[in-house]
Amino acid sequence: MNLFHKLLLAPAALGLLAPVAASAADMNLAGVKQYASADEQVTSISQFSDVQPTDWAYQALSNLVERYGCVAGYPNGTFQGKKAMTRFEAAALLNACLDRVTEVTDQLKKLMKEFEKELAILKGRVDGLEARVGTLEANQFSTTTKLKGSTYWVLGANSFGGNFSSGASGANSTEGGTTFNYDLRLDLDTSFTGKDLLRTRLRAGNFGASGFSSNGLVGLNALEVSFEQPAGANIVGIDRLFYQFPLGSGFTFTGGPRVRQDDMLAMWPSAYPADTILDVFTYAGAPGAYSLNLGGGAGLWWQKDGFSVSANYVSSNANNGQPGYTGVASSSTTNGGGGIMTQGAASSTTVQLGYAGSNWGTAFAYTYSQNGASIYGGNATPLAAFASGSGTGTSNNYGLSAYWSPKTSGYVPSISAGWGYSSYDAANTSAAFTGSTALNGITAAQNWYVGLQWANAFVKGNSLGMAVGQPTFVTAMNSGTPQDGNYAWEWWYKFQVTDHISVTPAIFYLSNPLGAVGFANAQSEGLSTTNPLTNFGGLIKTTFKF
Repeated sequence: MNLFHKLLLAPAALGLLAPVAASAADMNLAGVKQYASADEQVTSISQFSDVQPTDWAYQALSNLVERYGCVAGYPNGTFQGKKAMTRFEAAALLNACLDRVTEVTDQLKKLMKEFEKELAILKGRVDGLEARVGTLEANQFSTTTKLKGSTYWVLGANSFGGNFSSGASGANSTEGGTTFNYDLRLDLDTSFTGKDLLRTRLRAGNFGASGFSSNGLVGLNALEVSFEQPAGANIVGIDRLFYQFPLGSGFTFTGGPRVRQDDMLAMWPSAYPADTILDVFTYAGAPGAYSLNLGGGAGLWWQKDGFSVSANYVSSNANNGQPGYTGVASSSTTNGGGGIMTQGAASSTTVQLGYAGSNWGTAFAYTYSQNGASIYGGNATPLAAFASGSGTGTSNNYGLSAYWSPKTSGYVPSISAGWGYSSYDAANTSAAFTGSTALNGITAAQNWYVGLQWANAFVKGNSLGMAVGQPTFVTAMNSGTPQDGNYAWEWWYKFQVTDHISVTPAIFYLSNPLGAVGFANAQSEGLSTTNPLTNFGGLIKTTFKF
């Protein structure tokens, strides 16, 4: 009996005898791919776990597989011979066999005649795909690079209460107006081997004068998307430029002239938030340990079975060739601070030990920071931010963070929590803040947060979230009582309008964002110190991803 005569008797090809041909719209593309893909052809019938020598079509199938190699299985290693087959799947199988058979017999001619229509449709589809691929290749700007973009529009305002200097009216007059701002990010992701990544991020924004910028009187109301280039608003600049590639079994190396600390961590120990509001809640509860220092640097991580170890170094002044240091550190070249592994490098050295399971994870991080590479006004009180960046000081920062997410969405939210502790070289506080003569020698600060998030809240695809915590506040000094404690809350609901557009209304409250500085100034001016400055904010954020 001829080989293809046997094929007609095989149960997988009984569909060939159907009297009515399927239309092109009925084509089972997944099935056709299984049978037509040369990459999935098997070379031995023993590769099929569900085919036994006692099967009545065993010999016919063995001939097709081992003599002609024109039969494909399914990804799970089965043939599924008893499964019904469409005429298009059968035609694809026949077409695969025709490519491997040199002699066209009468039986083959009969099969080709029977499936003339289906073979023509298959050929037309392949020709059409080739034409479309050719058009895409002719018009693409790169064969190795993909462009991903996102832009965030924020409309909102702040309202202040309590006392500070001239009172809340002063804060309302300087940053209480309603503003409309944006943040734009364009990522060019390039891969040369399929396993590496060269990322170039272009970024622009206009939050410099916004009430949601860390530059104002109250830095803690800064949003995660509050961005503006040092050169000014609406100017596009390079925000990231680094290269990442695997290095041996389980190891990954990352380095570049514009790389951020978290770009070089094997895991991020938080499931909060699905949408970002206040910047202080985006540091896994430990802004000192997870400082997100940005500059020139490199790092290496190892990862296996959920466990990971990460180590990295970043100098925010790596582009500056003046290693000398004077004054308070910054990324500016005017203070003479710069270089790598120098006194003025404004650097951070981080080690993280972590574990990430299917729905939970935890990590411990330690970061040694120098010259202002730690916290800033967007995640700390003025006193704590000053201690982090004062003089030629250094700090030791520790963070312990964890998260858990339910396997199915419902009434139970995901829970993320973190705690951070920082110890500083003593800072002469009284020389920095008028009216703060009772405060001197900052030695320690702490911070913590808890974030809750409900997936598919009320409507599938939407998210609801809230967080509470204490932004970094001074807890110990050589002399004086800090009275730096403060609290922050945020609540938000993310409407997923389409796959690429979301709208997030949010509100937040800061109980004492100026901490001890506000207390000391109010005290020196004879104002009530039991009624500190407060900050209530509301906004609507619209996100476009493309």
